[in-house]
Amino acid sequence: MSPRRNHPRRDAAPEPIDLERVKRGVEGVQTWSDGEWQVRNIPASAAVKAYRCPGCDHEIAPGVPHLVAWPADGRGDLGDRRHWHTGCWRARERRTPNIQRSRSAPRYG
Repeated sequence: MSPRRNHPRRDAAPEPIDLERVKRGVEGVQTWSDGEWQVRNIPASAAVKAYRCPGCDHEIAPGVPHLVAWPADGRGDLGDRRHWHTGCWRARERRTPNIQRSRSAPRYG
């Protein structure tokens, strides 16, 4: 029996990296209580614009990795895509909806 190898074989060629796929992120379908969602992780290198997270109503600054989600049923259009902080997306079923208030509105009541 030969000893275990902890490194790749030298004669095995590494798979080439698809730079376009890296730029647009990895995509998949997630099932939640409100349906199936197409979800794509956006790496920091591809996050070039600022977005407003619907989970916390804070800005996702350019250069911050996050995700974009839209209904997986195929009926949505580009306007149905929402950019989320990754943590806000994971916690969205445990949170109450974020209510936008004017600056003069009372905080509690």
